[in-house]
Parts: sequence; C-alpha cells; structure tokens
Amino acid sequence: MYVLGINAVFHDSAACIIKDGILLAATEEERFTHFKHGKRPVPFSTWELPFHAIDYCLKIAGIHINDVDHIAYSFDPYLLIGEKYRGKSTIEIPFEEGSSALDDDFRNVWDPLFLSSIINAPGQLRDGYPHHLQKRFIGCNIQRDKWHFVEHHVSHAASAFNCSPYANAAVMTVDGRGELATTTYNVGAGQQLNRIGQVNMPHSLGLLYEDVTTHLGFLHSSDEYKVMALASYGKPEFVNDFREIVQIGEKGQYTINNQNLEERFGPKRLRHEEFTSFHFNIAHSLQLVIEESMLELTGWLQKETQEENLCLAGGVALNCVANARIRDRGAFKNVWVQPASGDDGTALGAALWVDAQQRNTNERSFEMTHCYWGPEYTDEEIEKSMKLWKVPYRKLNNIAEETADILAQDKIIGWYQGRMEFGPRALGSRSILASPINPQMQARLNEVKDREDFRPVAPVVLEEKAAEWFENARYSPFMLFIYDVKPDKADKIPAVRHTDGTARIQTINDNQHKNYYDLLKAFERKTGVPVLVNTSFNTLGKPIVCTPRDAIECFWTSPFDALIIGSFVIEK
Repeated sequence: MYVLGINAVFHDSAACIIKDGILLAATEEERFTHFKHGKRPVPFSTWELPFHAIDYCLKIAGIHINDVDHIAYSFDPYLLIGEKYRGKSTIEIPFEEGSSALDDDFRNVWDPLFLSSIINAPGQLRDGYPHHLQKRFIGCNIQRDKWHFVEHHVSHAASAFNCSPYANAAVMTVDGRGELATTTYNVGAGQQLNRIGQVNMPHSLGLLYEDVTTHLGFLHSSDEYKVMALASYGKPEFVNDFREIVQIGEKGQYTINNQNLEERFGPKRLRHEEFTSFHFNIAHSLQLVIEESMLELTGWLQKETQEENLCLAGGVALNCVANARIRDRGAFKNVWVQPASGDDGTALGAALWVDAQQRNTNERSFEMTHCYWGPEYTDEEIEKSMKLWKVPYRKLNNIAEETADILAQDKIIGWYQGRMEFGPRALGSRSILASPINPQMQARLNEVKDREDFRPVAPVVLEEKAAEWFENARYSPFMLFIYDVKPDKADKIPAVRHTDGTARIQTINDNQHKNYYDLLKAFERKTGVPVLVNTSFNTLGKPIVCTPRDAIECFWTSPFDALIIGSFVIEK
C-alpha cells in the first residue's frame, strides 16, 4: 500500500512516499524551485501544492499518481469551520480587508480563502501540475475517499513518535500554530497516540519567537535560528519582561500576555541596522524564557505520563539549545527529536498516521536512523552533465584521502555526495566542509556564505570519538542538541566552538553515510582531529543545493576552493 504525504499549508512545503509503513523518499519543494521554504505562509499561497517534491517521490516509488492508495494532507480545514458554515457550499470572501462581516466568525478575514484552497487541494492535484511534470500526473483520478485531512499537530506528533526508537513515549509538539492547537501532549504506544492535553491559539510559544524574530529585523517563519545564535552574545536584561509575557499554568497550560514588543522595547530593528547589546539582550532573554518554559512543560508531562522517553516535534523543537536543556535538566531519561521538526516533517507524520490507520496495524516497521531521503545523482549523470557544460574536472582515485588532503591545507570545499537530506540541516550530503583547526575559519565561512558575522558553524565528529571531544556527547546524528567543547580540546577546534563554549554537533557512523565517515577518518589520520566544520551548501537566502547544476553554479559563484561531487573534483 502506497501513502503519499503532503504538507502545503503554511511553509516548508514537502512530500513523502511510504510503502507498507516504510519510508521510500521525502523531500522539500524548495530543493527544486529554489524558493526558500517553498513559499511564504500567507493565505494566498495555500493553493500551491509541492508538485516537484511529489513528482520526485513518485519517481522513487516507480509509480504514477493513480497508483497511490491514500493521500495524507497535514492539515484539517474542517476544524476551523464553525457550525454556522458547516454543510454550506459557499462563503463570502471580501474584496478588501475590513470590508466583511467575517471578522466575527474567523480570526482572519482571509480564512475562507485559506480554507477553500485546502479543501480544494484534491482538484488542484488533478489538474494543477506544471506541464513539464505531466508524466506522473496526467490522467489523475484520485477520488476524495483516498484523500485524508490529518490534524496538523497529529502530523507533528506522528512524525516524532512513529519514527522514533521507542515503543512507548510521551510526545510533545510545539510550533507557531496548527488549526487551533499550538502545543499538544500525547502518550504514544505502538503506532497510536492518545492526546492528554493541548494549548490553543492565540497562546503560542512559536508565534512569540516569530514576533521577536521580526522585531530583531529578521524574516519570521524563516530566521528564528538566527535569534537563537544571537542569544549567546547577550545577557538576561529583559528576562522579567518575557516572564511576564509567558505565564505557565497548571496541566501543561500557558498563556502569552501583552506581547506588544514595540511598546516594551521600542521600534523594531530594520534589516540593515547595526546589532547592539540591546538586541543581543532581547534575544538572550527570550531564549532563556523559552528554555525555562519548555523545561517546565516537559516536567509536567513526565509527571502526568510517568514515561521515561520523550519525543519532540514542531518548529520550536529545532531549538537545539532548549533541547539540550531538556536533555540535561529535564525529567525524561531519553529524548528523541524529529530532524524535520518544522512543517516539512508533517508530510511524513501524516503519511505514517494514515498508513497505520488504513492497514489497521499497531506494529512499527520503520525507525528513522538517518535523514538521507532526498534526490541523488550517479557518477554517470554527474560526468555527463559536466562534459555538456564544459566544466574542468578530474576523477578521484580515493575520495576520502584526496579530499582530506585538500581540507588539511585549510581549504574550503563543497561536498556533494549521495541522497539529499530531509529537513533543514545539511548533514554530509549537501555540505560545505572545512578544517576546524584554524580559529579564523568561522569568519571565513560566514564571508563565503555572505551571512551575518555572529552566526556559528557546527562540527561533525566521528561517533566513536564524540565523547573525547565534547562533554558527555553521545549518538546525535541530526544536529539537534548542543554539547560543551571539552576544555582540553577547545584550542584544537576553535572554529566550531561558539562564544558560550558549546557546539551543535553531528555524530556520524559508517552505516549512516560511508563516504562522509571515511572522510572524517582520513582527516583524523592526517591531523589527529576527528572533527570537521559542516555547514549547509548554499549562500544567503538560497535553499541547500539539490542538483549537480545547483552545486556547480553555487561553487563557481562563491569564494571556496574545491567541489567534491560524486567521484570527481573541480578546483579553482
């Protein structure tokens, strides 16, 4: 049985394909369209389905859209349609904002347009596909009985629990918003989820973080990770302000109160204005209160469920500093976070949920041990393209050894190997790599990528050596937790040590990505350091590269030294 999962509502449009409970492929629309996050989260974009991502998933499965047994869409519009409109075939949509009586029935006057686009997604799938993708869509006759609208937070929760290594766990999802919920609590067993509580709009930790992101001059629903990076430079000057805003109640409830940020902190920063200690302190104070809140909420959840395992998803679960605090100071023995915790991961969660329901099984047949579920290209395809484009290249005799030689010379490389990552992190398939030994490497990489000076770069480390270089480090393949750099190793890897002494590590073993692992082994033999700098293969404002053409274009228009693409090297 094939289940196609789709996320298309807010941002991070994505698709996945599952066969009898096993994931075959998963990818984001941005990889193909080169528009970061696929689209902006506005009501007028909801009609856009991730056709390129769907097409890729169908290609991997070797099927036409009509061969799909069920389609799982990670949002249920009917949860937002009140009794007044339920069963009606039409609804008013205003010409202009403020000119409609809908204000009393919906949170936003454009919600009818938003909901109509979702409800009509099956029709859009049938005949809205791009012309060049018609091979796998033409003649689409998917009927409504194959289409399943799955609640957004059920999709988040299933993406965490149903992929995790645990048969039983507590599950918490925290994001900006779903239909109504912004935070949910579940108990997972087998393939089932039992919800025991939720927090509804307008109270949202995720939307608070988005608002501060905007106030600090960044793009909301996109740049929240920059606020997390900025926070480590600040002091808790405004922590009491955010403690007034976030009020934790009983039974996992909280409220967000009086969050008029301009009233509290003055005018928002414009994008090109200088950062000051004032901005650092706002970010630091927000981050601290988010960590405190997450810790308190997970503490209640553990007491309520008595589970020793915790699964996390939702955009807030991409906050690796908060995750580490839950890991180190929380009540749960084990914590597992979905690597695609943002809305892209809801495509996977919705598909897993529908698959389990339709096959009527409680047996788990899939565990997510890596995130390499996207497109890949063979050496033959890569070489054919390079010849066509007249690109100078040479074939490597030993990829790991020869690449390690280049890195040991303090050069920066593009690393393009195997299937692409699913989720926002580059984890060794589409990465920019460098030596961590030179303390200037962070600044060099930020210049290469044309990004802010305060942005840290992250290390990848051999799994078996992680605990020797980072305090209490363990299996961490998805770069979702921070660890302290060991004091006796700090001077050996200064490029990956953040200003607060931490690093957001990725561990790698031979089974996850052999070429990547072999490269680290070779670099260790040459330098004594089993660590490399790993950052995403892209430049400011662009998605991670996907195709060989993307990689070569990025390489030739960026100031780094070599591109290792498949078994070939291109050097400047």
